[in-house]
Amino acid sequence: MTIRAVVWGENVHERQNPVVAGIYPDGMHTTIAGALAEDPEIAATTATLQDPEHGLTDARLAATDVLLWWGHAAHGEVRDEVADRVVAHVWSGMGLILLHSAHFAKPFKRLMGTPCGLSWREAGERERIWTVSPNHPIARDVPAQFELEHEEMYGEPFTVPEPLETVFISWFQGGEVFRSGLTYRRGAGNVFYFRPGHETYPTYFDPHVRTVLRNAVRWAHNPAPRIRDVTAAPNVPVEAAPERIEERGPKLHQPGEEGFR
Repeated sequence: MTIRAVVWGENVHERQNPVVAGIYPDGMHTTIAGALAEDPEIAATTATLQDPEHGLTDARLAATDVLLWWGHAAHGEVRDEVADRVVAHVWSGMGLILLHSAHFAKPFKRLMGTPCGLSWREAGERERIWTVSPNHPIARDVPAQFELEHEEMYGEPFTVPEPLETVFISWFQGGEVFRSGLTYRRGAGNVFYFRPGHETYPTYFDPHVRTVLRNAVRWAHNPAPRIRDVTAAPNVPVEAAPERIEERGPKLHQPGEEGFR
């Protein structure tokens, strides 16, 4: 079964910053999609902030098994209705992978329900990534540790909910540590946050990072049919109750009303 992945990129820095454009001339989203395409069972396409509806129409999300999200400078420019649409599809069973500064992306913050804050430093320091759950599917073929010579520091506390699993932990040359690979389940959707990926460094060309991305797509994919109308809260009339009952007592709603939400 081919896994249909969409890599969503903000596509701002690549068009405005010459350093980023020099590293990712075709956009970070294209490089990430290229990493996924190295797996013959993943079909990767891209979407950007500048596309109509940010490239994430309801029909496209319905046809997406796993969505990868990279954003940084323009979180506020993502339309609320698109962010809510992404969240609803995750609840329904679509996988979601948040990359680097997407910890502040609207869909992630909505799904976490917390500030998703952290400390940071942009100094091009070494990051050593430790695999702390070596038997996890996302860690398949990933060494016990690997280094990125230049990265942005993220430091604890990371104000997210306690994850289902911590797959990776990072240590930085300046001394900080960070939980850099976290899994969650939201509704029927699998969610993975992966920390590395600052835009002024060639992180997405690193072979170990690319392996993690492919593994994460496979892990996040839920092959079960999507849950339909996941946000619906239907009223069950008396005559449709599994056991026979008689209506009694006062009530707030009239027949056919949707109810308070």
